Amino acid sequence: MKTKWTTENIPSQVGRRAVITGVNSGIGFEAALALAHKGAELILPARTQAKADDAVARILKQVPKAQLHPEILDLSVQASVHAFAKRVMERFPGQSLDLLINNAGVMALPTREVTADGFERQLATNYLGPFALTGLLLPSMKQIAGSRVVTVSSSASKQGKIEFDNLQSERVYKPMFQAYAQSKLADLIFSLELQRRLKAVGSPILSTAAHPGYAVTNLQADHVAAGLKMLMAIMKPFLSQDAAHGALPTLYAAVAPAAVAGGYYGPDGIAELKGYPTAVPIPKSALDITVAKRLWAESERLTRVKFGVLSDAA
Repeated sequence: MKTKWTTENIPSQVGRRAVITGVNSGIGFEAALALAHKGAELILPARTQAKADDAVARILKQVPKAQLHPEILDLSVQASVHAFAKRVMERFPGQSLDLLINNAGVMALPTREVTADGFERQLATNYLGPFALTGLLLPSMKQIAGSRVVTVSSSASKQGKIEFDNLQSERVYKPMFQAYAQSKLADLIFSLELQRRLKAVGSPILSTAAHPGYAVTNLQADHVAAGLKMLMAIMKPFLSQDAAHGALPTLYAAVAPAAVAGGYYGPDGIAELKGYPTAVPIPKSALDITVAKRLWAESERLTRVKFGVLSDAA
């Protein structure tokens, strides 16, 4: 019988520097805490300085000697993404990052919201922000084996469809199984396409993806429509797991020696809702290379972020 992978299996992270988005609660916080326990130096952005400082304070209570850098980042605002990346590159010049975990997100906002950049908020926060951040920070990633970019998707990606004629949900807006699912499918497609492009230029950096299953975090509490809240409340006792367990697939994708290039990891339990990390099937909709190339080009156009040599790769 295979051993269940837990935080005990995380190799030493001493000497490694990571950026983890969305660290003030839920999976991001638990992933940061686990990596801090193993000696990683962490850059921890949240939407406000107060939230980032609070996350740092809570980690320091458990790991007093942790090397932590609180930061501000609002992924829904492209100017904030650029400003954050610039500060990271100024403070840690050259190839200085070992790991980027694109974790932060919003879920199933009941009504369509538009950001200052004119993007639908779920697409902006869950996908376009992480896309731009990855492009801006990639030159700071160490070109060595072990460097990884992890993008957190969702099992909802199975219901998603990339609608190029409705990418910003202007024509139709359904909170969960259209806008949210599309944004999370885009994350998975991006992770796979990033790996194809990294491989094409011979980069040792790995791109992996993960989903937490049904982890109980404040992602569900914020803004979720009443009917969906009721369904979640009924399911919770039987099919959910806490944020610490929900963070395990992300951590596995980030640091497990067995995680592979282009891998996708989630819980091993029924319907991938809870359990321990394992490789999970990639939805067919995420494997269409024509869609991936078109989405990449559209994402570069919308964010105005180019990936250097990767823009022309694959």
